[in-house]
Amino acid sequence: MKSLADPTKLKPLDKKEGLVQVIIENPANSRNKFAYDPDQGIFALKKVLPAGMVFPYDFGFLPQTLAPDGDPIDVLLLMDEPAFPGCAVRARLVGVIEGEQLDGKKKIRNDRLIAVAEANHQYANVRKLKDLPSQWMKEVQDFFVNYHNLEGKKYRLLGCRGADAAMTLIKEAMKAG
Repeated sequence: MKSLADPTKLKPLDKKEGLVQVIIENPANSRNKFAYDPDQGIFALKKVLPAGMVFPYDFGFLPQTLAPDGDPIDVLLLMDEPAFPGCAVRARLVGVIEGEQLDGKKKIRNDRLIAVAEANHQYANVRKLKDLPSQWMKEVQDFFVNYHNLEGKKYRLLGCRGADAAMTLIKEAMKAG
């Protein structure tokens, strides 16, 4: 008997309202990295980030998607307060950080969508990437580069693009999923 619904089966998009549904894996300001374990039907602790390093914002995925790295497409979610693993949050897309993960000699695309929670105050006026300070973008990109370095992988930034490019990636990931 399962106690929770399988979040990977939820709809990734609300086409009527133009929103995405982000499933939180890692809360903001946490060193803990969680991942959904389909065999147990729960979110389980996968690893702990090194001392001094935390997830700067909530981080999750879009259900029913499959990104080139073999996981559901990743989403960095801006919201007022941290959520918790397994929480579904409706959000609007603002863009994507495009990146490439180098694992040995193998190059794998590993893009991160950026979205803003529908229910929030602090980021209510953020509609596109240009609404975010350039220093903020640099710091978030640096986080992903450093995060991968700690795993012994290289992460190369390819650029940032807007919500239309992010939606194209979602559609591709939905077909693959």
